[in-house]
Amino acid sequence: MGSFQASNGTGNSALLDTSWGYLLQELQIIWDEVGEEQLEREKVLVELEQECIEVYRRRVDTANISRARLHQQLAESEAGFTRLLLSLGERSLPGRPEKMAGTLKEQLNSITPALREMQLRKEERVKQFRAVQTQIHRISSQIAGRTEYDDPSPSVSINENDLSLKKLEEYQNELHRLHNEKSDRLQRVEKYISTIKVLTAALGMDSSLIITKVHPSLNELSGLSKNISDGILEKLHSTVKSLESEKQLRLDKLQQLGKALSNLWNLMDTPFDDRRNFLHVVSTPGNLTLDIVQQAETEVKRLDQLKASKMKEFFFKQQVELEEICSRSHMEIPSRSDMEKLTNQINSGEIDHAELLSSMDEQISRAREEAASRKVIMEKVEKWILARDEERWLEEYNRDENRYSVSRGAHKNLKRAERARVMVNKIPALMEQLISKTKSWEDERNKSFLYDEVPIMAMLEEYNILRNEKEEEKHRQREHKKAQSKVVTEHESPFGTRPGTSSSRRLSDKSLNGGFVNSSPLNRKLAPPSPKTMSLIKGGKKAHGQMNYAKGFAYHLREDTISVVSSFSGPYSP
Repeated sequence: MGSFQASNGTGNSALLDTSWGYLLQELQIIWDEVGEEQLEREKVLVELEQECIEVYRRRVDTANISRARLHQQLAESEAGFTRLLLSLGERSLPGRPEKMAGTLKEQLNSITPALREMQLRKEERVKQFRAVQTQIHRISSQIAGRTEYDDPSPSVSINENDLSLKKLEEYQNELHRLHNEKSDRLQRVEKYISTIKVLTAALGMDSSLIITKVHPSLNELSGLSKNISDGILEKLHSTVKSLESEKQLRLDKLQQLGKALSNLWNLMDTPFDDRRNFLHVVSTPGNLTLDIVQQAETEVKRLDQLKASKMKEFFFKQQVELEEICSRSHMEIPSRSDMEKLTNQINSGEIDHAELLSSMDEQISRAREEAASRKVIMEKVEKWILARDEERWLEEYNRDENRYSVSRGAHKNLKRAERARVMVNKIPALMEQLISKTKSWEDERNKSFLYDEVPIMAMLEEYNILRNEKEEEKHRQREHKKAQSKVVTEHESPFGTRPGTSSSRRLSDKSLNGGFVNSSPLNRKLAPPSPKTMSLIKGGKKAHGQMNYAKGFAYHLREDTISVVSSFSGPYSP
């Protein structure tokens, strides 16, 4: 109202120049012309002033709202800029001052370009994160064995609060690691596939079927990306191991068959033409198909059947050779029952021919070695037996009272008696050497020296005992004869009969050439063990059998001694 009053002739003249002042002046002129009262005029002016104040107030409120909005926009821009800086991991934007000055609009206009640039950077960073994480997800899915059909559109969740280069580098490192792992797995898969192809080619199998059975994506014709999961790698590994095991089994079998073929060829002198078709089996078998294995098996079976008949023949020859060696050296001969048992095992196929022949070769080798070690002793045993036979003949000869008579062949017997006495005189020394060498042989081998399954030491010892008994018996007979002769001489007259006339009558049953009708042969060998003694030796009672034989041997010697003693009717004649 004061402003209107001032304008009513008392206010500033500048107001009159305005359109507001002009209108107020026009209103005063109208009031003056109408004659409006002063009170009414003031009332109108007050109303006008109130209306003007409302208009100004509305304008001020609008201005305040606009200013507040600018403050909010500026604050939001500052906060958004700060968030972008933090999410991108940057401290500030190059070229933007840390402190802003000027009006709000100037400040807002200065931060808007920087904010827009930061948003563009964020979008670009988000694209980088999405690309890296998508690849990570895809490779991880491949490693885990999930195919594109299982996960066609991988959803990647990006944390926009952390888009720093450090975080991006972590994802890139993870992606690089996954790339290396994928490459390594692909190489392993390819290596497994290559190995499977090589093995199946050697084994005569279809590699594509085996690879497809592991997983269809591994077949190159499928057009799918290869599955490189742990499960597939494990299946490939087990498949390779299975094929290698099968290859090794076939290789071992072929090597055994090849060895068997080689042994059979060498054993039966198979011609080269017959060997040619199976030389690849004997040398280094590269083809391990079932057909090759079956062909080799068939050939081995055929040769085994052919070998069986030849092995029997060869076995019997070796058996005869072994028996001849043992017989010549008076060693223990393998029992017939054991040989028949081996023959039955050969016929039934229960024993391997190669092992049998090897065993027979070893037995023959041991028998030859044993015979060689017994050679010196056996030579002396033969000399001792010959000397003993000559001793027996000499005893028979000495009992012949017509030995000095002139008859056909008497001179030959006389010469033989001279040679026999020389041999008999050598018996003690021969026995001493024989005992020494036999003891040395037994100590070296820790077993008894057997002659036809009887210990030679027992035979020698018994012979010594019987020889001493014979000497003692001869000595007693001499003494007895001397005593009888002395008694007869004392009681007979000087004109009695001569002692030699009665003995000539007792020799009437003797032959003229020095032989004896009821005596044993002159050149007989040692009596062999009886069947009972042999059965005792074979049955594990060898020691008892040996004693029986020794007793039998002593019995024969005692019989000889008795016959010698009983034949004497006159003085002993050496």
